[in-house]
Amino acid sequence: MIAGAFGSHALKRRPGITPEGLSAWGTASHYAIFNGLALFVLSMHPRFSTHKFAGPAIAGGGFVFSGSIIALVLWKLKFLGPITPLGGIAMIAGYITLVL
Repeated sequence: MIAGAFGSHALKRRPGITPEGLSAWGTASHYAIFNGLALFVLSMHPRFSTHKFAGPAIAGGGFVFSGSIIALVLWKLKFLGPITPLGGIAMIAGYITLVL
């Protein structure tokens, strides 16, 4: 929530932040919030504790996905662009293992 609040207030006034950057920031914030909530809810389910891969994959993937987008917006670290989808793939893999 802090990242979302920062994005909608302070980030708008930061020089060099484009509307696309604000949109990307919003995407990163939403994924971080929803993954955090999902991990919280899933941690209370007995099936979640039997999966040793799901939790780290969802948490790590979310960190890489959202973190790389935030770094791209704030510091224009272009080399992180190709890394972002890897975080998404890790999150997807984590969620898929929960269903299998």
